[in-house]
Amino acid sequence: MEIAFFDQTQAVSKQKVADIEKLLQFSANYLKLSETTEMSVTFMNNNQIQEINREYRGKDMPTDVISFAIEDPGEGEIPIRFDDEDEIDFPHELGDIMISTERAKEQAQEYGHSYDRELGFLALHGFLHINGYDHMTPEDEKEMFGLQKEILNAYGLKR
Repeated sequence: MEIAFFDQTQAVSKQKVADIEKLLQFSANYLKLSETTEMSVTFMNNNQIQEINREYRGKDMPTDVISFAIEDPGEGEIPIRFDDEDEIDFPHELGDIMISTERAKEQAQEYGHSYDRELGFLALHGFLHINGYDHMTPEDEKEMFGLQKEILNAYGLKR
């Protein structure tokens, strides 16, 4: 899987980026995603993520992670399909994940675990969202959070 990383905070170490990439690659393999899958992760501060949260979700406050799935059709959009799509090896674009490193630090302290664990949790949470998982209903929440815990445990990133 190809992952583009962007650090708008200029404060995320190369090692932390490598750790997140390793977790997301593990998660992609766990979900059996194609090697041609592509996505991006952007690290930002609370002010930056608050702007996005306000503009796209109508919530004027910082949040921990926001994800945008590229292949989710918008209202009134029709998905593009090709007759021979199975024979063509198009890149599979998942979408974009944005993580507030400030919020991750705050939540790590609130929950009593490491910043690394919180950053990994948020990256995986956003990753599952751009793969079609959600937690809007109790059934969906049980499925998504169960899978999230399963992947984190299999990877070895525990509280």
